[in-house]
Amino acid sequence: MKPVGIISGTVPLHEENIFQNLKKTVVKTEFGSTLVFLSEMVAFIPRHGMDTLIPPHMINHQANLKALQDIGVKEIIGVNSTGSLKKEVKPGMIIIPDDYISTFGTPTIFHNSAVHIIPVLDEEIRRRLIHTAEKLGINVRESGIYWQTTGPRLETKAEIRMMSQFADIIGMTMASEATIAAELELPYAAICSVDNYGHGLVEKPPTLEEIRKGARRNTHNMLEIVKRYVNEFSSGGKTAM
Repeated sequence: MKPVGIISGTVPLHEENIFQNLKKTVVKTEFGSTLVFLSEMVAFIPRHGMDTLIPPHMINHQANLKALQDIGVKEIIGVNSTGSLKKEVKPGMIIIPDDYISTFGTPTIFHNSAVHIIPVLDEEIRRRLIHTAEKLGINVRESGIYWQTTGPRLETKAEIRMMSQFADIIGMTMASEATIAAELELPYAAICSVDNYGHGLVEKPPTLEEIRKGARRNTHNMLEIVKRYVNEFSSGGKTAM
């Protein structure tokens, strides 16, 4: 049986006992070491670390994805917190993106050769996530374009206006994970929580408490989707968490 890989960061899945029955281990790879919480059915990586916060521009995506490959995962789900680039994409929504834009130095595992991959989000995993949400009665948007910036700063009003012409949500990590996964030939798709509006998108942005409330609600729903997904689509069909 091969576990499902899960990578999550700002969305605090650990607050919902996702670590229950998972064994903490450090996996060493040629790109560095990665902290993984492992069971027979799940290999979970906290994207930003645990004891100390790893900022988005310092995450070792190569080590994270290679660790999952070395463990033997069959597919990977990224769980991401994002900002909205459009007024109709409201905080509290959940989006299953179908494509992404990343033009700011996306990482690679290839440094001594020119290897050209076609980066994609795996359609089969996407459809499974959508199907799982439907069975749970959780409303998700079935497509959307994710624009990745490097961080750690947020975007200017002018940048948000420009990006909103081409994408729906914005974040700092998913595209890097998807690209490295493609280089390693690992199927990857993501589920994204919309937690706030981009800078200047609305006159009165949500308060911090409103953002946190929406994020908490989304955290619960996203966890339910991920748990049901693992239980339904992993080999053996046993309870994973």
